[in-house]
Amino acid sequence: MAVAALLALVPPLIVGGEWLVWLNRSLIFLVISCPCALVVSVPLTFFGGIGGASRKGILVKSSNYLEMMAHIKTVVFDKTGTLTEGNFSVTAVYSQMVSEHELIELAALAESFSDHPLSASIRDACNLPLDKTRVTGYENIAGEGVVAIIDNRKVYAGNEKLMSRAGVSPQSCEKIGTIVHVAVDSVYMGHIVVSDNLKAAIRRDHRKAESLWSWKNNHAYGRPQ
Repeated sequence: MAVAALLALVPPLIVGGEWLVWLNRSLIFLVISCPCALVVSVPLTFFGGIGGASRKGILVKSSNYLEMMAHIKTVVFDKTGTLTEGNFSVTAVYSQMVSEHELIELAALAESFSDHPLSASIRDACNLPLDKTRVTGYENIAGEGVVAIIDNRKVYAGNEKLMSRAGVSPQSCEKIGTIVHVAVDSVYMGHIVVSDNLKAAIRRDHRKAESLWSWKNNHAYGRPQ
């Protein structure tokens, strides 16, 4: 115990080493030099991990699954409403051939009979009462978008698959969000970007995770890089 304490205190004070690095090395020395501590510490570590996770609302079935988490490289989450607030809004409009307002109006009319959250956000962005009598035909194509007859013109509003169906080449977009492309009578008119905001807690946890990952990379195997 005394040697471990000296190993943790002397190098940082005399040589100027990092406290966390030498504390880590002293704990390794303590466990190696005392097999009983090793036998006791392993189950206690698992119990502490499972208990700490339960206080955060995370249920771990057994210690085996907790140990498997050390090998996780990819985590998949449901995004809408879980990581994000679930409140969609139009964040960008890129128009061709027509004005931005006309593009949003066309998309809003095409989406006027849809109950999808993306459709609602486009209708909200229009800021004008929609005359649904202008829509004389409507088809919802699953996984692609909608096709509507508006003022005797065929309007496509959806993703790239729908644009391929319309026979047009959509413009690429580097904005983050869901891209709703709009075409009229097989002529590309532009696209609308609809985005959702991350929850405040998710943004905070993301910053913590980045900080932890950076510290881990800089202190790999107890050696500053």
